Amino acid sequence: MDGSVGNGSAMEVAESTTELVDLGEQRLDPAILGLLPDHIARRCRAIPIRRNGSRLVVGMANPGDLAAVDDLRAVLREPFTRVRVDEQQLTDVLAQATRLEEEVLSVAQIVADDLHEQQADLSGLRSIVEDAPIVKLVNLVILQAVQERASDIHVEPGESDLRIRFRIDGVLHERMRQPKSIAAGVVSRLKVMSEIDIAERRVPQDGRMSVAVEGNPVDLRVSTLPTVHGEKVVMRLLDRASGIMSLADLGFLPQQLNRFEMAYRRPYGAILVTGPTGSGKSTTLYATLNILNEISRNIVTVEDPVEYRMPSISQVQVNPKAGLTFANALRSILRQDPDILLVGEIRDRETGILAVEAALTGHLVLSTLHTNDAPSSPLRLVEMGIEPFLVTSALDCVVAQRLARRLCDRCKEPYQPQMDQLVASGWDMSRLADEPPQLCRAVGSTACGQTGYRGRLAIHEVLLVTEDIERLIIARAPSDDLKRVAVSQGMVTLRRDGLAKVESGFTTLEEVSRVVA
Repeated sequence: MDGSVGNGSAMEVAESTTELVDLGEQRLDPAILGLLPDHIARRCRAIPIRRNGSRLVVGMANPGDLAAVDDLRAVLREPFTRVRVDEQQLTDVLAQATRLEEEVLSVAQIVADDLHEQQADLSGLRSIVEDAPIVKLVNLVILQAVQERASDIHVEPGESDLRIRFRIDGVLHERMRQPKSIAAGVVSRLKVMSEIDIAERRVPQDGRMSVAVEGNPVDLRVSTLPTVHGEKVVMRLLDRASGIMSLADLGFLPQQLNRFEMAYRRPYGAILVTGPTGSGKSTTLYATLNILNEISRNIVTVEDPVEYRMPSISQVQVNPKAGLTFANALRSILRQDPDILLVGEIRDRETGILAVEAALTGHLVLSTLHTNDAPSSPLRLVEMGIEPFLVTSALDCVVAQRLARRLCDRCKEPYQPQMDQLVASGWDMSRLADEPPQLCRAVGSTACGQTGYRGRLAIHEVLLVTEDIERLIIARAPSDDLKRVAVSQGMVTLRRDGLAKVESGFTTLEEVSRVVA
């Protein structure tokens, strides 16, 4: 829509409802609010609230003010729906947004006056990052991220501005853009909070911080990366108050959970959880350890980093700079009389051999690996240089997983998909009756930030290493052969597991296609 004043355009843009929207119940997105300049918002007594699908929803104190509607059409240049809002609530929201904007601008001015990005005086830099406005700005960003259930905060200096994005339910959303002049101050403040060297900007650095948000302790794992426009910071949020999830809460279907339980209830052997970064592997391992954590067992972990502290478990943080690698730590741990070992990741041949040997000598070993699916994991170990006969002797189970967004229970709606959609998704057409099944799709509401999704669930593939699978590994057969035999023996593939969760109304066809190849 180009905002022209033709009849058709005016009819589309001027769509209005008598709905009264309570701004106090809305979680207003700064990126949406920023679509309308402050002076226009005050003059028109209007505020962008959210999106319903592709259409913007604008709250107005007087939706019948046609002159204001014309001004909004000229500025927004897109179709929008008008709803009525309380004038005092509107004034309060605009005042709050103005205060934050003024605070950000004051920070920008301080940094612009006192700090040059490439030639910063260290003592001046330290005083700036302890200054109240920049401290408050950083605290507000972290608070907003926690309130929006973000798993990661991305602070990204660009050529002309500073962009801040949140990863919510696995998808990045832009939350604000600020003047480039505050980038160095914001990044330096984050580095100070996470005990990272603020004078070193040439190499990547890692750190950690702990903050209290609304009374709840939150740990943040911080990583910096030098880019051509300045240092980028990514923070992973680890909410200690949420605790360790149970396996039942992770989304295991009963058949899959039974197969997995057969493996982790054994006194020895190796179990691998595989998938890309951010697919919930550590969460699954922690949930498994939580079940196995009994007074009669000595459980030791070696991780990089230790993400969640667990009671009654000895957790070791690797430190390559001090010579404490996965392999070195694992050698020492084996002299600590462990019953169960968790190795954060098998990254190389040395760690892999030590983990396999531990599994062969009476220990239950849990670890992660980066492969696309379960059947390719044994062959990945062989490619690392571990003998096939050792892999088959030690490995009991491989769990591959992905994370898909869970449909919002408040707004999901049932529908019947087209047959071609089902075929494209890999649906088992032999199970269909005369008409397509009733599935659910995302709609969007205030409860889920208009995304249609709230929270995530895991999609699983559980491979048990049987005698037939062992023979194929010894023969170094392709992973497709392993997959074919595993499916014939009851393994449910990632896609089939995902489609089962679509059929149960937990997620959508689009989500399964997004996360499963």
